[in-house]
Amino acid sequence: MSPSRPYLIRALYEWILDNNCTPYLLVNAGFPGTRVPEGFVEDDQIVLNLSPSAIRQLEMDNDAISFDGRFGGVAQQVWIPALAVMAIYARENGQGMVFEIDPVSPPPADDPAPDGDNKPSGRPSLKVVK
Repeated sequence: MSPSRPYLIRALYEWILDNNCTPYLLVNAGFPGTRVPEGFVEDDQIVLNLSPSAIRQLEMDNDAISFDGRFGGVAQQVWIPALAVMAIYARENGQGMVFEIDPVSPPPADDPAPDGDNKPSGRPSLKVVK
């Protein structure tokens, strides 16, 4: 299945706007491919105001969020991979969602077991959810 994060970000963005609040994104500025204004990054993180009055040409798809904004009076284009979003919340009350940090993992090896035995360890289990 595809990651749920982009769908949740879009839904929460709409929910925050529908409640007359200001949507803020907390972004991992060090995530590969992230383009944000470096002068506003602290501890590899940046908080961005995504209110319609603060930005232009907002695009949110399953891969990334992009928009044009002004930072210190200078127009800049911002591009944020969906996996770089750490949280989306309303500035006024803090309601929103924090996401787990997904580690950037290396691609899987062709043969993960050195002896060629690819059987999983332990017993499989199922859990009944009511």
